[in-house]
Amino acid sequence: MDRIDRAIVHQLRQDARLTNTELADRVGLTPAPCLRRVRRLEEAGVITGYHAHVDPDRIDRGFEVFVNVNLAAKDRSTVERFESAVASYDEVVEFRRMFGLPDYFLRVATADLASFETFVTTRLEDVPGIATVDSHLTMKNIKSARWS
Repeated sequence: MDRIDRAIVHQLRQDARLTNTELADRVGLTPAPCLRRVRRLEEAGVITGYHAHVDPDRIDRGFEVFVNVNLAAKDRSTVERFESAVASYDEVVEFRRMFGLPDYFLRVATADLASFETFVTTRLEDVPGIATVDSHLTMKNIKSARWS
């Protein structure tokens, strides 16, 4: 990737709805070579898709909690069952297996505290193999990454 490819990616991360002409103007190209570069970036897997950023409050997902989970056992069967179950929950918007502790990091989005509590007690904690669940509420969101 050269400087122009990086500029294209930067501009599309800011506004994926730019027309090719607008994008070309912003990165200093004419439309045809700009479109060729965008298609090349898509084919190379640098650009993996285009997404709508949705206001979580408007879809009853404005209450976000970071959850650390540790498993009691780490055998393959327990890990696979846990990962499969948790990945299927709509409330879980980010799910990572970590090195060290905690074993897992989850970002959970619900409508409010009551719905979060219901999610934890009736779904998350029902998954076999969990040793601990540790929740963290955000006081203030200062900066969020937009890689998708």
